[in-house]
Amino acid sequence: MVLIGHGSHLNPDSAAAVYRYAELLRRHGGFAEVIEAYWKEEPSLRQVLAMTRCLDVVAIPLFISEGYFTEQVIPRELGLRHQGPVPPGGIRESVQGRTVHYTQPFGVHPGMADLVLARAEEVAPGVGGEGVALVVIGHGTGRNSRSAQVVSDSAARLAARGQFGEVLPLFLDQEPRVTRWPELVRSSQVILVPFFTAEGWHTQETIPADLGLEGEVSQLGGRTVYYAKPVGTHPGVEAVLLQLARESSQSSGAGEADPAVEALWRKVTSLAQSGLQLGELMVWERSGLFELYHWLDQNRSDLDALVTLEGLRDRIRRDDAGNYRPVRGQRNLPRGWKSVLPASDLRRALQYVYPAALEESQRHRDRQLLPVPWANTARRQTGIYQAVQRASQREVEALRLQLCGSCLKTPLWAGQTLAKTVLDGVPGGIPCAEACSYFISQLRETLPEPAPS
Repeated sequence: MVLIGHGSHLNPDSAAAVYRYAELLRRHGGFAEVIEAYWKEEPSLRQVLAMTRCLDVVAIPLFISEGYFTEQVIPRELGLRHQGPVPPGGIRESVQGRTVHYTQPFGVHPGMADLVLARAEEVAPGVGGEGVALVVIGHGTGRNSRSAQVVSDSAARLAARGQFGEVLPLFLDQEPRVTRWPELVRSSQVILVPFFTAEGWHTQETIPADLGLEGEVSQLGGRTVYYAKPVGTHPGVEAVLLQLARESSQSSGAGEADPAVEALWRKVTSLAQSGLQLGELMVWERSGLFELYHWLDQNRSDLDALVTLEGLRDRIRRDDAGNYRPVRGQRNLPRGWKSVLPASDLRRALQYVYPAALEESQRHRDRQLLPVPWANTARRQTGIYQAVQRASQREVEALRLQLCGSCLKTPLWAGQTLAKTVLDGVPGGIPCAEACSYFISQLRETLPEPAPS
């Protein structure tokens, strides 16, 4: 199973829900592997299929509604031919030698209405009845009218139950806007439930700031306002994900393995017996266990012990100064820690530290990793990122020198060559086949506004 989140270059908390549900599904045991992938983080959607050991893949977008991302961006980035609404049973295509089952976003599942109620009950226990309004907050967008439909449908289901005097769907980026709630809501008590996937910029910053909220309970204009956690972070989402997977695929979950991936990880395990340096990471196999630490810390005895895989994952998401690391290839892997893991956790650990680095290094050695020229990447961008299509070659190259100079990877997409990889004993020999989403975002921000026509 591949769980697909939006991710963020600014907020590390945006990936928390994806990590949480991936771990719940691993514990459930119905799938041979569960891997996270993102639009704005690593591993990217363009990389993730090569990272999967199984040839049968269920891809579930952890998005709250249908719309631009689930119907256009994600299918395009995964390499699917499908564009547009996804039917209830999902779609099935062959991509990169794998059978990919792509489902609807989890937010359209009818069971999500129950999770809205659960979040309301958490923040306002026992509050309900005629004098209470339940407001379901959606994002909305002018690009796709279907984006708001799931929020409106959930609100309609809840209104039909008669547990509240009012049930309203309100939105951030379309009418009716949530900032208008004081004029649209009559009730003296108001429960706000964000119909969002994760805690992030909107739920933690935008909504509280725009509405003047003071925490979970606020007094605004003589009314009591309760602000709940996002629906998408509720534990009940696990059951929804499993149902989507069952509806889209009849696979037993065991999954036929890719021989090339299996051979790669046997090689990695063998290299670790004499010490494998991958970027700034050192990996040693000792008596069946694998030690991981920053290569500059190899002679230190005062390292913090990261006893779990999740502890390692969370530690490497920030540098030594506590700053978020949206690009894992940057030369700022934090120091001062050591992780000792069993062989069963090694693959996932290395994918957390340097996502797809080993898989793409092997493909590069086998001459199967095709660089994607910048012009091709730019033409593929849509929405607000379409602006990068007007960047000059000089502007692209200037940003590449600035950003890629602090990254371990070699930008093959910019015409550079890589003779040997980390698998040949070169620690920084990691290929970069295509400009990453961080580069694209930064380029968009540096471009001047187009002159008015």
